Amino acid sequence: MGIKDRRTKILMTMLLMSDDSFRNVSLTANVCASFDLTLNRKTISTLSQLVKDEMIDKLPDSDNQTYKLTAKGFYDIVLTYPVFRFTQEKWDGKWRILSYEIPEKKRELRDKLRREVASWGLGPWHRSFWLTPHPIINSLKDLVQNKEEQQYIQAFEADHVFGKQEELIEKVWGKTAREKEYRTLFKEWHKVLSTDKDKIAKMKEVISLYINILKTDPGLPKDLIGETWIGFEAITLFREIRNILLQISS
Repeated sequence: MGIKDRRTKILMTMLLMSDDSFRNVSLTANVCASFDLTLNRKTISTLSQLVKDEMIDKLPDSDNQTYKLTAKGFYDIVLTYPVFRFTQEKWDGKWRILSYEIPEKKRELRDKLRREVASWGLGPWHRSFWLTPHPIINSLKDLVQNKEEQQYIQAFEADHVFGKQEELIEKVWGKTAREKEYRTLFKEWHKVLSTDKDKIAKMKEVISLYINILKTDPGLPKDLIGETWIGFEAITLFREIRNILLQISS
């Protein structure tokens, strides 16, 4: 699946097995096999902790491990995989700008910060300036508050006043190249579905290929990237493939 952390893997399973209304997800043998999950003691413990943390709800009287992603869990996982954020909310029109000037002698600190915010939909605008439409300011505060790197960071929220946003999006996030990546994904999915492998083996490959592209997609809203953006098509197509291979009624 390409996700090692058990907590993240469970939340991603809930997200990809759900829909825009966060429907119930039963962790059946087929679902677990598709997402490389084993319902062992560690997984059960992680599920219990996620319920305690209100990231997921467990259905009462559920004998087959049926859960539901909560809004809190959704916003936790989309911080790492921002593609789905704007399926639940409309963009507020604000840009978030992150700037940091961490000395070269503190390179490890700088690299650590970059790794931690790498999945937040941030794109390189200019040297040491990063841009995102996602509301990440509170998450940034939580991340760096009372830590050494806080002194090197500036963050802003701003409106776009002048200039062609299409050119900005191409420069910062490489829209054209990203569209090619999705078209390649669709071809790879077609190859997988055309094989003689069983349905679960196909589903595992489809998920793995999708996760690879979700890791780098900044999750731009329709207001910026258009209603017909191929990434939105991918969400719909993935759900159709999932419903067929795992025999889920839509």
